[in-house]
Order: sequence, then C-alpha cells, then structure tokens
Amino acid sequence: MDIKIESVDWKVMEDAMAQAREGRLHILEAMRRDTADQLPGFSARSEMSEWAPRMTVIKIKPDRIRDVIGPGGRVIRGIQEMSGAKVEVDDSGSVSIFAPDRAALERAQSMVEELTQEAEIDRLYSGKVKRITDFGAFVEIFPGTDGLVHISHLAEARVERVEDVVAEGDEVLVKCIDIDPSGRIRLSRKEALADAVGAE
Repeated sequence: MDIKIESVDWKVMEDAMAQAREGRLHILEAMRRDTADQLPGFSARSEMSEWAPRMTVIKIKPDRIRDVIGPGGRVIRGIQEMSGAKVEVDDSGSVSIFAPDRAALERAQSMVEELTQEAEIDRLYSGKVKRITDFGAFVEIFPGTDGLVHISHLAEARVERVEDVVAEGDEVLVKCIDIDPSGRIRLSRKEALADAVGAE
C-alpha cells in the first residue's frame, strides 16, 4: 500500500492497515493450530538445525592476527579449505566465521582458537621438548608457543644434566608457573608431576 497517495483519506488507510494486521494474525493462528493438530506435541525448535548455516564472531588479540592469516594468507586459506567455512579478520581482532552448518563452524572456530590460544599460569600442558640447553629444556605447549623448563624444575631431585631427564622429541607434562612482561613463559615439570600425583 502506498501511503504517500494524498487523494486517499487517512481514515481509509488506517482501516486498511488494521484489517491487514487482523488478517495476518488470523493466518498465523490458523497455521499454529493446524500444525499442532497434525503433529501432536510439536513445538518450535529451541535451537537451529545442525545443518542450518551459522555465523559467529570471536575476539583475538590484534597482535595474534598474523597467526591466523599466515604468510601470504596461507593459514587462513588452509582453515577455510579444511573446515568449509569462510573466515574474515579485521584490524580490531574480530574474527567472523560464516559456515554452511554447525560442524563446519565448530571446526573453523576450534582451529582459530588453537592458533591464538595464550598460556595460562597454573595450567597443565602436555608439550613436546623442542630444544635442550645446559640450563634447561624448551617445551612447545601448543603450536608456535614454547616455554623454558629450567633444570631446577625438571625433577624433584637435583638434576646434573638435562639429558638425564628429557630428550628432544619427548612428550612431557608441564605446568605454567610464570609469564614475564615480555611474554616469556616459565614451565615446571616438577610441579606438574606433583599436581598430577595429588589429583589421583
């Protein structure tokens, strides 16, 4: 209805719009009633079908944007190819994920979160020994992030040589005990093992 037509009386317009509203409500009620009659116990879904298209936005630190995009956009293209979702990142750290279904959304979100996760103090990690030095071992706790287990934190007893306890490539349980202002992570195998024993 074009309400800009000046030749039609405003009262006629009001009546027409009121009738249209009544008609719309009548149709919706008839649809609800007929659906309930044909499908006893039927009610509207509390959530979308798992095959319905989805969209979500997650926030990451702006300095981690490069980890999601990767050199020449290689990482973000890989996420999109493996998940089937479309991923967009803006300069503020907002990551928008558009997916054809719930499974694709969850895959893409999990991949982004894994790439951008941050170490947490007092949390246990299963990591891999990447490098050994005289003063300790560098352990990768998740892709692209490692920390130092000082020789004094390798075991409860005194350790003479790092190689006596761990070797490169070993999977070890470690605990994050400190993160300094520059982002360097200190780990402890000794405290992780004590926590694991205490939890049993």
